[in-house]
Amino acid sequence: MLFAPKEKGQGLVEYALILVLVAVVVIAVLMLLGPYIGNVFSEINNALAGA
Repeated sequence: MLFAPKEKGQGLVEYALILVLVAVVVIAVLMLLGPYIGNVFSEINNALAGA
């Protein structure tokens, strides 16, 4: 019973670390694929403007 508050705090820290890890992965993927995705949207926009 004495360790219950520490376990709750530990769980919160673990969730925060997972959230930070997911955010870092998403940012890394967007930085790598960002220019490619931007080019795809530019090509779509140019195709629609030319039609």
